[in-house]
Amino acid sequence: MDKTDQAIIALLQQDARMPNTVLADRVNLTPGPCLRRVQRLESDGVIVGYRAQLDPVAIGQGFEVILDIELTRFDKTSVEHFETTMAAFDEVLELYRMFGSPDYYARIAVADLPTYETFLTDHVLTIPDVRRVSSRFPMKTVKSLRPSAR
Repeated sequence: MDKTDQAIIALLQQDARMPNTVLADRVNLTPGPCLRRVQRLESDGVIVGYRAQLDPVAIGQGFEVILDIELTRFDKTSVEHFETTMAAFDEVLELYRMFGSPDYYARIAVADLPTYETFLTDHVLTIPDVRRVSSRFPMKTVKSLRPSAR
């Protein structure tokens, strides 16, 4: 990947809907070679997709919670069940298995505190082998891949 490819990637990260003609102009290429570079970056797996960024409040996800989760068992079946179950919840934005403690780190997004309490009680705490859950509520978003809530 050369500097032109890196410039293309940086511009597409800012605006993936940028017309190819504008993109080409900004990286000092003609449209044909620019489009071929973008297509190569896609076929090489550098660009893996495009998505719309949504306002979290507008889609009922303006309230974020960080969860630290500890399990009681770590056999393959228990771990796979926990991971599959958690990953299937729409409220789970991110789920990471950690080295050390806690066992898992999850980012949850829901509409508000009562909705979070229901999600935690009716979903997370019903998964077998969940030993402990600690909820942390962000005071302020300093930097995020998601747009900030209104």
